[in-house]
Amino acid sequence: MPDAPAVGEAVLEVISPDGSRQRVRVAESPFFIGRGEAGNHLPIPDKRISRRCATILADDGRYFLEDRGHHAGVFVNGKTVAKEILKDGDVVSFGLDDSHKLVFRFSQDDATIQTLLTRMESVAEMDITSGGLGKLNLLLEATRLLHSQLPLDAVLEAMLDRAIAVTDADRGLLLEADASGALRQRLARRSGAASLAAESFTPSQTAVGLALERQTGVITDDMRQAEGLLQGAQSVITQRLRSVVAIPLYSMPRANTAESIVRVERGQFLGVLYLDSRRPAAFSKLDRQILDAIAIESASILDNARLVEREREQRRIEQELGIARNIQQALLPRGFRDFPHLAVSGMNTPCHAVGGDYFDVFPMDDEHTAFLIADVAGKGLGAALLTTMLQGALSGMTLGAEPAHVFQHINGFMCQHADAGRYATLFFGILDRKGNLEYFNAGHPSPLLLRRGGVIPLFTEGSVPVGLVPEATYPPARATLKPGDTLVLFSDGVTEAEDANEKLFGVERLEAVLAGQHDEPLEKLQQRILDSVEQFSGGASQADDITLLLVRYQAAGQRAGSAN
Repeated sequence: MPDAPAVGEAVLEVISPDGSRQRVRVAESPFFIGRGEAGNHLPIPDKRISRRCATILADDGRYFLEDRGHHAGVFVNGKTVAKEILKDGDVVSFGLDDSHKLVFRFSQDDATIQTLLTRMESVAEMDITSGGLGKLNLLLEATRLLHSQLPLDAVLEAMLDRAIAVTDADRGLLLEADASGALRQRLARRSGAASLAAESFTPSQTAVGLALERQTGVITDDMRQAEGLLQGAQSVITQRLRSVVAIPLYSMPRANTAESIVRVERGQFLGVLYLDSRRPAAFSKLDRQILDAIAIESASILDNARLVEREREQRRIEQELGIARNIQQALLPRGFRDFPHLAVSGMNTPCHAVGGDYFDVFPMDDEHTAFLIADVAGKGLGAALLTTMLQGALSGMTLGAEPAHVFQHINGFMCQHADAGRYATLFFGILDRKGNLEYFNAGHPSPLLLRRGGVIPLFTEGSVPVGLVPEATYPPARATLKPGDTLVLFSDGVTEAEDANEKLFGVERLEAVLAGQHDEPLEKLQQRILDSVEQFSGGASQADDITLLLVRYQAAGQRAGSAN
């Protein structure tokens, strides 16, 4: 298992609020955990978590978790701690039910062997003359396999071979559960460490069913003395089976800290270890204990393999989303100061890797400059795909298409593909050198007009987003700007930002931020808005994309840069 944790290596399994998981190796000491990437080995994307909330320290083979002043406290298995020794399987949380959790994983060979030995009630009970010492050796070999660098299937085959040897079974089968819990045959072996075609192996469905129903192993030495349900099973009779073993496999138990009382729940169902023979067996207490230990180790191997696979898949998704984000950000306008009669400042921060907001600024001709802001319903990759389509359609106006016709076409196209479940709000404006503004609105919040003397909405009448009503029309409206007037365009991620009490930032607060700032440089004005929103939300996680576009009209001949 090339990607499995090495012996003596600590790993944090990071569980996101949406249930996705990734693994981070604790490669340094001290190992810093907190909000943001600056100075932290594990950055947690939650603004409610302190910048440096916790540290993991390694000392003489042990790992300590230390609270570094997180305002909500640091918890291990639901109990607040100042400094705590971490054990394998401990759950670390930060006093926030809907935030990230960390599961500490630590694999240490000596500790693993000792754990397996202590699972046996008494080593003194071993009958060396009957092969007890040899069976114990099989167990230790299985433990070493857990930390080997062999391919996954080779390790599982060797584990199954040792289970067959311990029980003196004729054959063994590993059944693996898929995402829905249905079982499939992963691999089969027969005595003598020989391969066996899995499709040729028909396990006793009755024994497997009983093991799953009872959530514990079904171990039958002699079918003639087994319960009636097993004795009468068709597969048992047909195959003349005399002994059967079926042990369900579960991942490591994990503490549930969602409630005030910490409960340790059974881990995820992974599969079944199945063995059978046409000869009666005589399973000793030691045999059963070793079988139980091998089953636990096999479950650990499968669980680690799944974690590694999820980590790979998560990395692949993150890489693809990173590419999509770079493309989306590259499509945003550049060179704001190049427009002859207006100054522009804008920004876009998606709440996920990619988002459904965007803005654009482009010249229509030497006399007219277009600017727009759009907000596609929803977030994430689906919304991002639609914003790219909208951007391409709207930028086509530079080829001479009438804006009203373009809006009608976009609306019709999106209504015809209503099964995509998306619509968008848009504001599109065209400003000429004399300050004449022609604009089209499709359900978007009105821009605020900031001019000497006050802050007012550009319009008050409502309109319909594109993609909702096939018959909707989008007639142009007109206004005249004075030199120095600033239009503040925003997405609802600004006005609908919430504080800890779920109150909205609102348009009135935005107007108050803008009041008296008509001479403020655009970049500073934009930052003032963002700071006000962040201060209002109190570090709460961002629930929607945030987009701002500030457009300041300047008299013909005035340099655009002078307004900034």
